[in-house]
Amino acid sequence: MSDRINLIGIRAFGYHGVFENERANGQEFLVDVIIDTKLVNLNDDLSKTVDYSKIVDLVSFEITSNPVNLIETLAERIADKLLDFDKKISALTVTVHKPSAPVSAKLTDISVSISKSR
Repeated sequence: MSDRINLIGIRAFGYHGVFENERANGQEFLVDVIIDTKLVNLNDDLSKTVDYSKIVDLVSFEITSNPVNLIETLAERIADKLLDFDKKISALTVTVHKPSAPVSAKLTDISVSISKSR
């Protein structure tokens, strides 16, 4: 059994998408990261848990760099980088939201979620 850290709505501006205008103009993306880890016997010591400020920095960097066509690819890249970054992460779910996706109908959000574990 594991404990959970929730990082919801990490916002950054990126240039991901299959259409030329998405690559030229960019748009805001939001990412949620749900991390499974062990939080017992921490003794108030940051080094014994997942440093979520570093996770936010890593996710923001991935949103703002190296554009990809699909948000599925972005979600998988973020998940892989996070698992490599901190061995205390036993499993995670990354959700990439693209609320301004160029679709023919008005909608609140489009998102993709990817879950991975060790």
